Amino acid sequence: MQADTLTALSSWLISNIAAITALFAATFFALGLLSALEAILKSRTAQGAVAWAIVLIGLPWVFVPLYWIFGRRKFRGYALARTNKHRDIDRIAAELSTKLSSYSTRASSDDPRFIALEQLATLPFSHANECRLLINGKHAFSEMFSRIDAAKHYVLLEFYIIRDDGIGRELAELLLRKVRDGVAVYCIYDEIGSIQLAGSYLRRLRNGGVDIRPFNSTKGFGNRLQLNFRNHRKIVVCDGDYCLIGGMNIGDEYRDMHPVLTPWRDTGLTLVGPAVQAAQLAFAEDWFWATESLPELNWEVRAATTANINTLVLATGPADNTDSCALYFLNMINQARTRLWIVSPYFVPDAPVIHALQLAAMRGVDVRIMLPAKPDKIMIQLSSYTAIKETLARGVQFYYYQDGFLHEKVMLVDDDISVVGTANLDNRSFRLNFEICVINHDRKLAQQMEAMLNTDFQQCVQLLPRDAAKWSLGRRLLSRCAYLFAPLQ
Repeated sequence: MQADTLTALSSWLISNIAAITALFAATFFALGLLSALEAILKSRTAQGAVAWAIVLIGLPWVFVPLYWIFGRRKFRGYALARTNKHRDIDRIAAELSTKLSSYSTRASSDDPRFIALEQLATLPFSHANECRLLINGKHAFSEMFSRIDAAKHYVLLEFYIIRDDGIGRELAELLLRKVRDGVAVYCIYDEIGSIQLAGSYLRRLRNGGVDIRPFNSTKGFGNRLQLNFRNHRKIVVCDGDYCLIGGMNIGDEYRDMHPVLTPWRDTGLTLVGPAVQAAQLAFAEDWFWATESLPELNWEVRAATTANINTLVLATGPADNTDSCALYFLNMINQARTRLWIVSPYFVPDAPVIHALQLAAMRGVDVRIMLPAKPDKIMIQLSSYTAIKETLARGVQFYYYQDGFLHEKVMLVDDDISVVGTANLDNRSFRLNFEICVINHDRKLAQQMEAMLNTDFQQCVQLLPRDAAKWSLGRRLLSRCAYLFAPLQ
């Protein structure tokens, strides 16, 4: 009986294959048209709307599912969960703003270059901070491990990538030992960035008492398909009075052990002082999203005793009401008076940032952008050529770093502003990633960054306009196509 039923079903499918195919095509065309209309109304950029509309109507059976996964404009639920389910975070944020206001500094808060940044951060600049640059993974990991080892009460860690390799296992051993010593350890990792992280690694940490959680970007029924958002932050906080932020993930490549892209150039920043609490707040909000709970943390604001740097910690992400990271870059570019040096592994800016860079160079600002000569993502490098050609023609200078892979995300503005963080100069950081940056208003620290970057420039080859003029038609065409789909990447 069952065999007869299957035979009849097969015969019916074969005889109606044309009608089934037509119905399938019509359904996907309708879905593609509806999705294209939604993309036109809701896409993050006009460029993205055009790209989605073309592919959704042209190849709906391929791109409709991709749109449902990658086309979402905002990260749903993050702010709503915080507001509706746990008022403690709002209370902590309000109290922290009051505490930091007692450390506010008119030199920064009244500076027109920072007024908008304080509104984006929702917290003021604070003085009495101590900051120190960490050049490359060897120094950063040494500092990180030393500080974690010295922690007495708790350690907070948040990374985009954690690997089960040499440095990852060393960190695991240290964290397990700290838990045995009575120190609480809380760790967040991005489940997409750390997709290769072994389950055995996680089980060992959890069995040993380390509270390690994925960020859970797909938590909740309505978020199952929001795979395009990433938590790209890298944060270490110890006891609420020390913080490390920068470009380094947990992986051996940062110790110059990548099979191809070695040595690996990166920069981190240590932070002691009132601004540490702002970084801790960013972690707490992420932790609550991931776990719907809050750990017991130290929220006392303490001044550093050896320095007096004015600092603002700016956490940005797709849960914000505005495209906060894009606005941050636009503000820094538009407010630059004499100098704007930006280092990023990726350069895929949108039209407003391209125009801002052009205008900065045209008004006489020394605009330099340092990029890696050896890319880790070919499509992103192809995408960059279009924006490079448009800005190079207006006086923006580009330098290709030759000595391995350049992964640092730093910025030097004028003679007194230095930034170290996790945000790249691309659409993904602008609108899709949770990022964090430390903005410092201090001439001495800016001089230290200038010296560091001048050393990096010595390892670079400048791209001249005559070099870009020689790019082949095929290269320019591929770049245009790749750039068109940059919002989808």
